[in-house]
Amino acid sequence: MTVSPTCEPPHVRHFDFAALGAAERYKLVTGVVVPRPIAWVTTLGRDGHVNLAPFSFFGLMGSDPAVVAFGPGDRPDGTPKDTALNLAAGAEFTVNLVSADLALLMNATAIDFPHGMAEPQTLGVALAPGVRVRVPRVAASPASLECREVQTVRIGRTRVVLGEVLGLTLREDALLDEARCHVNTAALDLVGRMGGRGTYTFTRDTFTIDRVNYAQWQAQQTQEGSDEHER
Repeated sequence: MTVSPTCEPPHVRHFDFAALGAAERYKLVTGVVVPRPIAWVTTLGRDGHVNLAPFSFFGLMGSDPAVVAFGPGDRPDGTPKDTALNLAAGAEFTVNLVSADLALLMNATAIDFPHGMAEPQTLGVALAPGVRVRVPRVAASPASLECREVQTVRIGRTRVVLGEVLGLTLREDALLDEARCHVNTAALDLVGRMGGRGTYTFTRDTFTIDRVNYAQWQAQQTQEGSDEHER
């Protein structure tokens, strides 16, 4: 397997983030860090109401223990959004993954409803009880991660919530082999974010590249060298 660089490097432009405003930085990073999975997060308010909001600043950070990270922002006036208000130290939350058939409903929960207005009740989103946490999950979500906040990092106006995954509820038809914990990822039919405003992508169009270890790579180099010599 020979990996060759392009003959001529592309023309590039450099952006100094120290010289840019927040809006410019947002447009740049959301335009290049794609696709981004969507965390459709349920939390509990102090009065017990369920808040539901989507976040595309989201990712899986590890598996031992399983840790997710997402970035709930602030309102334009600088006050924390409801999700951030609900996530005190050690608070529970559930990350519901978004399938294509839930995309429009997920988008509706991004409306800037007044503080304390429960999105599931307002929009008719059916919920199901949690197993390891008190926070309910979105019943129609194909996969839901039950989590507990372990640390919240603040860097300037950026807030990053780190949560340990305590359990996973997964739709049965997305299981290839329950005993071996093999998931049929394509069956989840998840969507991701592209760019910063209103553009999404499907996750069904995939391709596979085999990963090789060092010994396999050495064998390939030897074989390619032998093939070249025979020519």
